[in-house]
Amino acid sequence: MKVANSLFESSLPMRAPEQVMNLKRLGSLHQSRLSFMRTLIRRIMREKWVIKPTVFDLDKHGYGTVVYTVQAKHNTYSFVLFSNFISDDERDDRVIAEKWDLTMTLCIGEVDEEQIADMKENVPKQEAGRVNSNMMVLSRGNKSSRNFEYVVNELAKGHQPLMSKLADVGYLYRTTAAYGSGKFGMADWAKVKSQCPDFARPFSAEMFSCYMLRQFSIDQAENLAKIKSPETAVPMDDDVKRFIGIGNSTGLGMAPYLIRHPKLVSQWMLVRETAVSRVVNLGEVNQVTLGKLNYIMTKVLRHISETNVPDIVQIKRNENLFNELTQAQEWLLVDGIKCSNWKVLVDYAMSHYSMETQEMINSLLMELYPELVDDLEEELCVDESYEMQPEMLLSTLKQLIENNYSWALDIDFSQLGSEHFFWYRSKEKMEPRLGQRLVELGEENAMPLTIARLVRDCYDRLCLDIEQNSDNDSVAYFLIRESNMSGIVKRIQTMSKDYYGEIQGNLADENMLPLDLLRCKLSFFGVSKFDPKSKLWVRNTMFQGAPILSDIGKPFDDDWYFPIATGS
Repeated sequence: MKVANSLFESSLPMRAPEQVMNLKRLGSLHQSRLSFMRTLIRRIMREKWVIKPTVFDLDKHGYGTVVYTVQAKHNTYSFVLFSNFISDDERDDRVIAEKWDLTMTLCIGEVDEEQIADMKENVPKQEAGRVNSNMMVLSRGNKSSRNFEYVVNELAKGHQPLMSKLADVGYLYRTTAAYGSGKFGMADWAKVKSQCPDFARPFSAEMFSCYMLRQFSIDQAENLAKIKSPETAVPMDDDVKRFIGIGNSTGLGMAPYLIRHPKLVSQWMLVRETAVSRVVNLGEVNQVTLGKLNYIMTKVLRHISETNVPDIVQIKRNENLFNELTQAQEWLLVDGIKCSNWKVLVDYAMSHYSMETQEMINSLLMELYPELVDDLEEELCVDESYEMQPEMLLSTLKQLIENNYSWALDIDFSQLGSEHFFWYRSKEKMEPRLGQRLVELGEENAMPLTIARLVRDCYDRLCLDIEQNSDNDSVAYFLIRESNMSGIVKRIQTMSKDYYGEIQGNLADENMLPLDLLRCKLSFFGVSKFDPKSKLWVRNTMFQGAPILSDIGKPFDDDWYFPIATGS
């Protein structure tokens, strides 16, 4: 199968921005072959990284220091963890927490005793500690109260933990943050990209840290079981190890990232949509591909059935996804062979199923054709510079807004509830928060994240300025008169060059769900098993089903997505 070299292949039909960038659709995305965890694992397996513990200094309670040395293709790295005692009432996944069961960092190069001692003093303090530009990621994690002791006790008795029980949670630890890209003085993205090519993809170092936390959780559990009962303890079976993932708690702080990095998000969507377009239009429909899709759908249906969450809304979403995907599988068994290409299935899904099922089908179709998709993983980075064009005529700027931001102009901000929320940064932790206008103070400190409102204000002032002056005036003269418009004007000019551009939604509306923003970003990470705890934060599972360290160097099928509990 031949594929065009350019990323944006104009010869292939692409879905329209107003469809793709709809906030509700972005909140319906699932992991795919291009998710960051998937691309990281493929790189590790393809390049046969060597990862081993070089320091494993834990006491009988599992507290102490561990260092994993990582020999990747281009560089050597060190993943350093500190396990400390905290009481149950100190264990908190929220950003306001000050103590964690584990704290960790990913460093460039090997580390000596002096460096380890310095990190032992600072890494457990997280934001309050001193870090340096030799560190790429700073992270922390807490034990799963439901799983960790259970797994240790079962191994100590000589038993394997039940897969059916692990399916309920799926991890032994969960991480509550993975800071990178220059935060707190760590290596910035420019340094990582130029000096650490092994991690020169978005969030690659952060995802690797989560992968290594998963490995440590397994190693620590086995070690504690052996200490607890040397006579009867057994190591964990490899199938059980693979089924264990790492938990993640993600809150509102992640949401503004998508608004502040519109060029990057637009690129991610362009890459994903290029992959969808390739497989839908170029992928051959035959008995082999239909059989493979049927097999994948069966696996995903079981994965969904094993996803247990308490949230009523998420339960209904999962049930609807299960029912619709079952219907799609049945339709394929009857009518699939009649399809001239996968567009027939995609169009059928568009007219019969919810956005979530439509996007699940798109993700699954990508799995059929790695030869059409996997080269795109190198296209996920983009230059995020923004260029002001002061010489642009006001008539041209007005046309840009009307052409590319019609979705924002269509919002009626006079409607009750259309300006319900404002975004601000908390004084205590400097983390993004949502405030309610007319209820909470602090609107004067709002962050400029409500892009639709900013565009509307800019457009209205622009039209008035043109009326009072001339549409032949340049942007420079407009900004002399309206200096507070410079930020949104530069954004409009820059983003009008991107095909997918902005997320299309009113982020101030009372019906806006921050979970849609979180779900979008997490889908690019590659997480599964969404477990909302409120409208503002969600738990999920990472790397469940992924290869373990002993798998590196062995044949790899890259089929670990949407894992199921075997033998349960």
